[in-house]
Amino acid sequence: QVQLVESGGGLVQAGGSLRLSCAASGRPFTDYGMGWFRQAPGKEREFVAAIAWMTGKPFYGDSVTGRFTISRDNAENTLFLQMNSLKPEDTAVYYCAAAPWSGRQYLAKNYKYWGQGTQVTVSS
Repeated sequence: QVQLVESGGGLVQAGGSLRLSCAASGRPFTDYGMGWFRQAPGKEREFVAAIAWMTGKPFYGDSVTGRFTISRDNAENTLFLQMNSLKPEDTAVYYCAAAPWSGRQYLAKNYKYWGQGTQVTVSS
């Protein structure tokens, strides 16, 4: 059974940084893509970033390009999201997700496994 456990959320001032982690377990992820999504109250779940686990190739949503960096540690089966230059509009619950690589990792519906989410709040 695949399990994804996020950590690292919290309260930060605008312009600050946070690093989210997602510990993954339950199967090998070499043929998987891993992603980060976020959901603010009253809004749809939004694609943030994804990474091809085997190659490490990253993909980013338009709203975070240049500010966020996705990475993974193969040995520890851990996914990361380094968030810099945070803005109040980045406030949301951030979810880690995993799915077989499809090339369309920006679509939430393509993900089979989800973590419980971690709250990120950016104050102005």
